[in-house]
Amino acid sequence: QVQLVESGGGFVQPGGSLRLSCAGSGSIFSLGTMAWYRQAPGKQREFVADATSGGSTNYADSVKGRFTIPRDNAKATVYLQMNSLKPEDTAVYYCNILVRPHSSDPWISYWGQGTQVTVSS
Repeated sequence: QVQLVESGGGFVQPGGSLRLSCAGSGSIFSLGTMAWYRQAPGKQREFVADATSGGSTNYADSVKGRFTIPRDNAKATVYLQMNSLKPEDTAVYYCNILVRPHSSDPWISYWGQGTQVTVSS
């Protein structure tokens, strides 16, 4: 079994920064794409950014130039560095990691529990 634990959310003023962390633990044979999604009140969950095992990254247009998604494979951890935050970034942020728990397993998608980010003056 694989568990993902998120941390780093909170309250910040517009223009501020936050860094989210998502640490995986348990049986992890191989890590695939690591991603962040977010869900604002009354809206559907949306893609924010991802980082593939090959080293490439992708970002939603709304966060390009402001967010980055470094990953640390040795720690099975993905981060979301959020700069120049705006009120419209307010949401619950969820991490998602593709994992092969054992060599014989297919890729399985795991989700974190979510962490609240509130941007307000």
